[in-house]
Amino acid sequence: MSAVNSTWGSPRIVGELAKIGITVAKSTVEKYMIRTRKPPSATWRAFLKNHMKELVSVDFFVVPTVTFRVLFVFVVLSHQRRHVLHFNVTENPTAAWAAQQVVQAFPYDTTPRFLLRDRDGVYGRVFRDRVAGMEIEEVLTAPRSPWQSPYVERLVGSVRRECLEHVDVFHEEHLRRLLTEYFAYYHRSRVHQSLGMDCPEHRPVQPVVSGVVVEIPQVGGIHHRYERQAA
Repeated sequence: MSAVNSTWGSPRIVGELAKIGITVAKSTVEKYMIRTRKPPSATWRAFLKNHMKELVSVDFFVVPTVTFRVLFVFVVLSHQRRHVLHFNVTENPTAAWAAQQVVQAFPYDTTPRFLLRDRDGVYGRVFRDRVAGMEIEEVLTAPRSPWQSPYVERLVGSVRRECLEHVDVFHEEHLRRLLTEYFAYYHRSRVHQSLGMDCPEHRPVQPVVSGVVVEIPQVGGIHHRYERQAA
C-alpha cells in the first residue's frame, strides 16, 4: 500500500487498513512502510546551482584488486565543468593523507569557496583544520544521503561502469594508470549531457567537409573517439 501510494503517511495507511477490517498500530505501519527516496529540496538544488562556479566535491570509493586487497580512490571534482581536478590512490587512507590531497588539488590561489563532502570518519580533525586554514567552507551532506552530492556520485558511477567493470586491477600503480587514462578520455573526449553534449575540456564540432571519420581507440579500446581527418 505504501509502495503504490508514495504520498501517504502512516496515519492514512492505518485508516485505509481499518476500512478493510485490518486493525494495526501506527508504529507497526511505520516499521514496514517502504521509504521512497525524496528528491533534493528546492533550497538544496538552488545552493548547488547558484554556487556552481565556487563549489567542488570530494569523495572516496573503493576498488578491489585480483589479490583481494582493497584500494581507496580519492577524487576532487569541480562542479562547473565536471572537471576532475585531482585524484589519488592509497591502501590506507587517513585524515592527514586526505588533507594533503586537497592541498595538491588547489595550488596557489585556486582554492574554491565551498567543499562538499559526506560525513565519512576519514575526514578527521587534521583534514578539517587544513581545509579551514585554506579558507574553504565545508558543506556536509545529510547522513546516508548520497543524492545530496549528485555530481561526484555520478562521476564514481561512470568510472565504475565505463572503466573498472571491464578490467582486473592488479595493484595500486596499475589502478593509478587506468584512472589517468580514463580521466584523460573523460575530460577530452566523453560528451556530457549536462554540458550540452560537450566535454569538460571543450571539444569543437568538426564540419562534414573537414574529412573522413576515423575511429580512435581510447582507455585500452573500451571506448573510442571519432574525429574527421583529411583523407
